Amino acid sequence: MTPQSEDFSAWYNELVFKAELVDRGPAKGTMVIRPYGYRIWELLQADLDRRIKETGHQNAYFPLLIPQSYLQREAEHVEGFAPELAVVTHAGGKQLEEPLIIRPTSETVIGEFMAKWLSSHRDLPMLLNQWANVVRWELRPRMFLRTTEFLWQEGHTAHTDEADAMRETMLALDTLYARTAREVAAMPVIEGEKTAGERFAGAVRTFAIEAMMRDGRALQAGTSHYMGTNFARAFNIQYTGEDGRLSYAHTTSWGMSTRMIGGVIMTHGDDKGLVLPPRLAPYQVVIVPIGRGGQAAEVIAAAAALAQRLADTGIRAHVDDRPQLSPGFKFNDWELRGVPIRLELGPRDLAAGSAVMALRLGDAKESISLDGAPARLADELEAFQDFLLQRATAFRDSHTVTTDEWGGFAKAVATGWARALHCGTPECEEEIKAVTAATARCIPLDGEPESGPCVRCGRPSAYGKRVIFGRAY
Repeated sequence: MTPQSEDFSAWYNELVFKAELVDRGPAKGTMVIRPYGYRIWELLQADLDRRIKETGHQNAYFPLLIPQSYLQREAEHVEGFAPELAVVTHAGGKQLEEPLIIRPTSETVIGEFMAKWLSSHRDLPMLLNQWANVVRWELRPRMFLRTTEFLWQEGHTAHTDEADAMRETMLALDTLYARTAREVAAMPVIEGEKTAGERFAGAVRTFAIEAMMRDGRALQAGTSHYMGTNFARAFNIQYTGEDGRLSYAHTTSWGMSTRMIGGVIMTHGDDKGLVLPPRLAPYQVVIVPIGRGGQAAEVIAAAAALAQRLADTGIRAHVDDRPQLSPGFKFNDWELRGVPIRLELGPRDLAAGSAVMALRLGDAKESISLDGAPARLADELEAFQDFLLQRATAFRDSHTVTTDEWGGFAKAVATGWARALHCGTPECEEEIKAVTAATARCIPLDGEPESGPCVRCGRPSAYGKRVIFGRAY
């Protein structure tokens, strides 16, 4: 593959196909997620779905086709999504009386049904989540990161007041998204609020988790929005309070998508291929039997028995017994696919009651006992998961610069992130983007209070703390 240092974009584009994660779909900008790639999504989805349910949310499903009039009720929302919409005008051999939008997101259709289902304050909070596909017409597609159709979950909730809705917004950001990113994907994310120029169309406040990829660019890995009463007023989402008066509900929405897979690839991968965090690896351990003739059957049987023992302890193990391929080919293949641990098992190893262990990021091999393999490998997998988070954190921190000078800012965002004071005006943000290609990624929630002149225009800073800027996917 093309080395990362030579052309990171080419490396990524080659890897997603060579590792058999995706194939190109038949329509422009679409992707086919192949079984190995889809298994990564399933593992992420299962963990996130568990967290969603543990926090009291219920899964539901809403239609793919949304009447055009629904989107038009919230002016800012439809304006924000208009360039990305796919519209159905004909069906059943006839022109439709009203065009149907293939959902780009579901605030409008879910808002319609929230208004129908809500009546009393006793119905609140209403906590809904949907696992679905969405379509946003993409002019410059990139597998997982920006495709015309992608998979995601979208949470939609309604609350009695701003305080309760904001608690929900922050719960989604931290408990659901930031913890999933750190604990499962080993991605060290920054939690922060978006500037007005980067806010979701129709939202009052938008929050996001931002991660740094190994080329220094940022990836928005999950977003959480406080909608105020904007959508409630547009869709008449009202409830009767304890005092008998009608009030508009305060709503939220939040989502994480298959772009997280792209984030995992670019956070951990190297010139050999994928490097998968054990908690997202379809196979955490691959066993390669080595033996010819009459020895092969005995070694394969022992490998299968070992894989079963590992599976019994919760380790996802796979025996690569493809007879037409050499052991060397298999070693390289599983390195490309990012398997955390490879075990080599031959007749001599079997006789000695051992196997040879190779870690995905290790230079040396080590002999381990077959008897103690389940416990040892469980420890190695946990250590590998922790190591990837630590390595990614160190990389991000070493490529983040705090600066008050424009020259230092421009240099910082060429290879990573800049933490700088900013005036908050959209015009200044646009000028920064035009000159450096960097955008305001977020205002970190844990940022220290600070004020001073804007790094670009010199006007007073607006947010009371520094803003993270960087080039982004």
